[in-house]
Amino acid sequence: MTDLTLASGATSAHRRHGSNIGQPLTRADGRLKVTGAATYAADNHPDGMLYAVVAISTIASGRVAALDVAAARAHAGVVEVMTPGNRPPLVQDPDEKVGPFDFRLDLLQNDRVRYANQPIAVVIATSLEAATEGAALLAPAYETDPPLVGLDAGPPFVPPVVGPGFPAVAAKGDIDGGLADASVRVDATYETPPQYHNAMEPHAIVAAWQGGRLSIDMPSQGMAMAQQRIAGLLGIAPEDIHIRSPFLGGGFGSKGMIAGPMMLGILAARLAGKPVKLVLRRDQMYGPVTHRAPTRQTLTVGADRDGRLTALAHHTRTQSSVFDDFVEPSSNTSHSVYASPALATSHDVVRAHIGTPGFMRAPGEASGSITLECAIDEAAYACGMDPLAFRLANYADVEPLSGKPFSSKALRECYAQGAERFGWAKRGFEPRSMRDDRGLLVGWGMGTAIFPAIMFQGQARAIIRDDGRGTVQTGAHDMGQGAWTALAQVAADSLGLDLDQTDFVSGTSDLPDAGIAGGSGHTATVGMAIHEAGAAVIAELAALATSHEASPLFGASNAGVVARAGRLHRRDDESRSESYAEILRRAGRTQIEAMGTGAPDEAAEAYSLHAHGAVFAEVKVDPDLGQIRATRLVGAFAAGRIINPRLVDSQLYGGMIWGVSFALHEQAIVDRRTGRIMNADLAEYHVPVNADIPSLDCIQVPEHDPHVNPLGIKGVGEIGITGSAGAVANAVWHATGVRPRRFPIAVETLIG
Repeated sequence: MTDLTLASGATSAHRRHGSNIGQPLTRADGRLKVTGAATYAADNHPDGMLYAVVAISTIASGRVAALDVAAARAHAGVVEVMTPGNRPPLVQDPDEKVGPFDFRLDLLQNDRVRYANQPIAVVIATSLEAATEGAALLAPAYETDPPLVGLDAGPPFVPPVVGPGFPAVAAKGDIDGGLADASVRVDATYETPPQYHNAMEPHAIVAAWQGGRLSIDMPSQGMAMAQQRIAGLLGIAPEDIHIRSPFLGGGFGSKGMIAGPMMLGILAARLAGKPVKLVLRRDQMYGPVTHRAPTRQTLTVGADRDGRLTALAHHTRTQSSVFDDFVEPSSNTSHSVYASPALATSHDVVRAHIGTPGFMRAPGEASGSITLECAIDEAAYACGMDPLAFRLANYADVEPLSGKPFSSKALRECYAQGAERFGWAKRGFEPRSMRDDRGLLVGWGMGTAIFPAIMFQGQARAIIRDDGRGTVQTGAHDMGQGAWTALAQVAADSLGLDLDQTDFVSGTSDLPDAGIAGGSGHTATVGMAIHEAGAAVIAELAALATSHEASPLFGASNAGVVARAGRLHRRDDESRSESYAEILRRAGRTQIEAMGTGAPDEAAEAYSLHAHGAVFAEVKVDPDLGQIRATRLVGAFAAGRIINPRLVDSQLYGGMIWGVSFALHEQAIVDRRTGRIMNADLAEYHVPVNADIPSLDCIQVPEHDPHVNPLGIKGVGEIGITGSAGAVANAVWHATGVRPRRFPIAVETLIG
C-alpha cells in the first residue's frame, strides 16, 4: 500500500523560506509513478481475493430471456454467478435519484436491457481467466426490441434543466428585430459526435467486507459523494465505508459519481463473502460509465455593417437515455463570450437506447464552443473582417446574458499575446491563399477560450506539532492534474512552513471531505479550505504567544504577527520572533489543529466568474487527398492566480490536445440497426497519438482577481479544450475554403 502521507521534501529545494505558491515545482508524486510504486486501485490484492467479470449485453433494447448459469458455475474456478435472481438486496431502488448529481444505475434489478454494453450478470472466480471464461459460457439469449438510435430517434422535448441544473432556455433582447437590422446573417447547423471516456486507467474496484464494514479501493473524483451513494443503496452508515483513492489514471468526469459496475463489485464481494476485484475491459467503458452525448447545434448570427453583432441565437439538440436525464448544455456557452443586444439559447433532447451521458471534460463548453467559434468565424468573413478584429469588435465588457461585470477578464491581453507569438498579422485573409514549400495548403484559425470559475464545498484540517512540523489533511483527489503538489504548496504557505516541514495527507474517505475534483474547481475549493485551516491554526498559535509574558511576542496582538519559516515574527519588529515548537512546548501542548472550509463566496455572486483565453492554430492540408495535420498551436490563457506554473502548462497542453482530438479524431460510431458501438476500443476509437500532436506553445497571461475567492484561483483543467477545437476547425476552412459542419472533420468533407 502506498503511503498516503506526502512529505514534500523532494520538491522543497526549489523554494525555501518564502512563498511556495507560484513556484514551478515538479510533481511530488512523480517518482512514485515513474518507478511503479504508486498504487492504483487494481494494484491491490487482499488475502483471499476473488476476481469478478461483468457480462454485458450485446443488444441495445429488449430483455435477457435466458442465461446458462449452470454452464458458467460448472466451469473450473468459478465460485458464483450474480444475476437478478440472487443479487444481494438493496435498500434504495437503483432507478431512484436521491441527490442532484446521482445517476440511475443498472444493478441487475431486472432482465430489461436499455443500452448495449449494459451489465447483465457478474461471474466471480478464483482467477481472472476463469471469470472471463465463465462469463462467455453464460451465452445469453435475448428478446429484442427495435432500438432508438440517433438524434432523430423520437420526438424531442424541452427538458426542465440542462447540465447540472441550468435552465434549458434563456434569452434577452429582440432576436427577430436584431436579425432584421443585420446587414450580414449567418445560419449554420453543426453536428458533434458521441465521445466516450478513455482514461488510461479503466474503472476498477477492490471491495472487501469485514462484518458490516466495507473497505474499497477505487478511483474516485468524489469519495464523499460515492460514500453517501453507496451507503444509501446498502442501508449502512457512511462512516462504515472506507474508500482509498490515492491515485487516478485519469477521470475527466466519469469517476465523479459511483458507476454501476463499481457497485456491482461491492455486491459481488457481499455475495461471495470474500474480497473481490472487478476491472472493466476497455470495450466495457462504452456504456455504463457516462459519455459526451452527440449534438446538433443551429446558430444564427446577425451583424451590422461595422461587424457588430445584432443578434445571436444558439439551439442544441442532444440525446439522453431512455431511463435517465443528463442534457449536454452546449448552447449555454453563448451566454458569456460575445456582446450582443439580442441573445437566445435553447435546448431540446431526444431519448435513445444509450447509456446515460454525463460529465466529460468541459461538459457543454467543449461541444458548444467549437460551434460558436465556427459561426463567429463565418460571420467575420461575411463582414470582410479579420477573425481577431471581429472578435475584438464584439468584446464583452460585461457578461452578455446576465449583465454582470466580470470578476476579472484579461482576454484582450490573451488575444494580443497569442496573436503576437503566433504571427497572426501575416495571415492571408482569403481561404486557400497560403501554401508551404511542399505545396500543402496552410490554414490559420483562432478561437476564444472560456470556462467558468467554479467552487464547491470542501474541508481541510491543519495541524502544527511541538516538533515544529505541520500537517494538512484533506480527502482530495489527484487524477493526474498534480493536486498532491499544488495543494501541498498551498498547505505549506498557509502554515508558514517550508515544504519539507509540511506533510500533506490525502486520498482516503476518512479525511475531511474535499468535495469533488471536477468543474476545474478542485484547487480553488480545497486550496481555500487549506488556507482557512492554516490561518486558524496560526491564529491560535499567535494567541498562545502574544498572551504569555515569557514570549518575545507578548503584547503583539494589536501590532500582529506574521508566520514564516516555522516562526512567528512581530510585524512592527521582526527581530522579535519565536518558533512554533517553543510556543507549543511552553504552553504544554503537543499540537494544535483547526478545520477550514472552502465554499463559494456569496459576494462573488455579483460577478461573472470565468477564466479566459485565445487559441491560434495552424493546419496543413493535402490539396489532393484532403489529409489534415495540425502543425502548430499557440494558446494564451488568463486564469487568476497560478499555484504552480509547471502544472498549469501541463493542464493547458492536455486541453489543447483534446481540442485537436475533438476537431480531427474522436468519435464513437453507432450501428443504427443494432444500437451497438462499432469502435469500442482504442484501435478504432481514434484519439491523437504523439505523431498527431503539433508544436504546442502556452502563454500564461498574468491576472489578478480580487473577487473570485480570497486566493484568486481559477481553474485550468478544462479551458484548454474550449477555443482549441474551434481554432483547428477554422484553420481547416482557411486552408481549404470548405466550412466544416460535422466533427471530427473527415477527408470526404474536404474532397467530396
